[in-house]
Amino acid sequence: MGTFDGKTALVTGGASGIGRAAALAFAREGAAVIVSDVNEVGGVETQTLIRERGGTGSFVVADVSQAVEVEALVAAALSLTQRLDYAFNNAGVGGTLARLHDKTEDEWEQVIGVNLKGVWLCLKYEIPVMLRQGGGAIVNMASVAGLVGFPRGGIYSASKHGVIGLTRSAALENARRGLRINAVCPAFTDTPMVREMFEAAPPMAGSTTAGNPMGRLGTPEEIAEAVVWLCSDKASFINGQALALDGGLTAS
Repeated sequence: MGTFDGKTALVTGGASGIGRAAALAFAREGAAVIVSDVNEVGGVETQTLIRERGGTGSFVVADVSQAVEVEALVAAALSLTQRLDYAFNNAGVGGTLARLHDKTEDEWEQVIGVNLKGVWLCLKYEIPVMLRQGGGAIVNMASVAGLVGFPRGGIYSASKHGVIGLTRSAALENARRGLRINAVCPAFTDTPMVREMFEAAPPMAGSTTAGNPMGRLGTPEEIAEAVVWLCSDKASFINGQALALDGGLTAS
């Protein structure tokens, strides 16, 4: 029997990278997984991978920066599985690498809209459902850039600092109501988004790897395992935390 048999997990940004790895990990543990993304092709691929491995997976396209789409996503999850026990609010964008005063208002709106507003909207519609069921667990995607500054990535860093503030506040509001809410803060991880960043700034690839105390990038699977653990009863006294998954980067 799996850890999450009979439960439902929602994963946004599930078309690739950490989101896909988390969706597969939740399914491996027995959860019915609702995968969401704006990338329909990738989302359907994740759904297919879940099913090929004997799991239960469904894909729902949604833009987390739009309230009507997030509300419909949560409603679809309930329609498909009649419950919502866990959520990994993972969807995010990176933006461009540039000095803060060279950034544009459009980039501000996009990055904050997806990374911060999107997490807030997910919480807004997930929390009432979980409270009606008697509880659950939510993990929000922050970043090591939410714990320290990120030169040339200031808007991204601001969005992830904001996610940590939302996480802590929501956790305190619901701590006595059976609902735990935490965040994960990965350092650079080997995902399509990070690869695109490295392609745009090739010297960054080598310096990022060399600059990590463990001398490498994280893997999507490593982050996914932490997410699944935080949702499990093994983490039952962990609440309101921003867990650094960074190879020791913030310890230096």
